[in-house]
Amino acid sequence: MPFKVISGLFDHYEDARRAIGALEASGVPRGDISILANNADNRYALAGEAGHSKAASGAGAGATFGGVVGGGAGLLAGLGMLAIPGVGPVVAAGWLVVTAAGAAAGAVVGGTAGGIIGAMVREGVPEDEAHVYAEGVRRGGTLVTVRADESRVEAAEAIMAEYNAVDADIRGSAYRESGWTRFDEKAPPYSVAQIDAERDRLRNRPPV
Repeated sequence: MPFKVISGLFDHYEDARRAIGALEASGVPRGDISILANNADNRYALAGEAGHSKAASGAGAGATFGGVVGGGAGLLAGLGMLAIPGVGPVVAAGWLVVTAAGAAAGAVVGGTAGGIIGAMVREGVPEDEAHVYAEGVRRGGTLVTVRADESRVEAAEAIMAEYNAVDADIRGSAYRESGWTRFDEKAPPYSVAQIDAERDRLRNRPPV
């Protein structure tokens, strides 16, 4: 059955978490949902939320997936930790991350962000948007992606909007104001202080 990839970039992880819960409750299969969340402050490891993972240390060094797609009640039970060049430490689970890493749990992750961009583009996401999503994670955000068949597209889009997914075009314009053009995996990851400063900048940006 034909499907469309619906993507939502969230500034706050809790919004993304609630969106995933609503997507699962609406009947979207767990296997059709993916999450990639910035973990620059190690909050998820400290909370024990990524406890299924066998991996990962050292931003930019690559890490094994381990239990990224582990069992449990819902997608978030399978969160695992890894490091992505240009992004830094993240927690992740789901089809998009596995596809980008070579379609196998336990594969070694190197340039995963580039792989995620490629995977999204192959599924019909415009390349410019895919770069905005990768950059959004680098700057502290959480990316949720859904493979939705035609009967679920409208509901999935409504759920993303309800839980405050940002507009990719508007966010891309905000990034470009500071000279950004596209995601660069050779760029240094954002620190927690830089992420906070970026959120303040976006919060204080005049409405479009």
